Amino acid sequence: MVQQVNITDKFIVVGDRVLIKPKSLDERTKSGLYLPPGIQEKAKIQSGYVVKAGPGYPVGPPPDSDEPWKERNSGAQYIPLQAKAGDLAIFIQNSSYEIEYEDIRYIIVPNAAILLLIREDDDLEDYLK
Repeated sequence: MVQQVNITDKFIVVGDRVLIKPKSLDERTKSGLYLPPGIQEKAKIQSGYVVKAGPGYPVGPPPDSDEPWKERNSGAQYIPLQAKAGDLAIFIQNSSYEIEYEDIRYIIVPNAAILLLIREDDDLEDYLK
C-alpha cells in the first residue's frame, strides 16, 4: 500500500503566520483583459488561497489559582487564527514573504496583513440570510 504525502504536510507554519498559494497570475480583469505578471505582482493588495495556518498568537500561562485539584496545562497555549485551509485571503503584499518549494510558489503572510477572508461555508451562508 502506497501512502501519498501531501507536500504541505511537511510545512509547519509558526505563530501567527499563514501560508498562502497565490491565485494564478494569468487571470483576467473584470473587463476581460489579461494583465502581465509584472503588473499583478506589484499590486499593493493580492489574493490567494490559504494552504495552512499557524497555531496563533502565543499567550502566557494563566496565574496560579487556589484550586489545587484543577489540572494544569504546561504546554504552549495560543489564541487561534481565523484563517482556515481553503479560505480565499485578500492581503497586503508589502507584509508578505515569497518562497518557492518544488517549483510551486507560496506566500507567507502575518495574520495582521490579511484584510479579508472569503470562506465557502454552508453554515455561514445560512447565518447571513
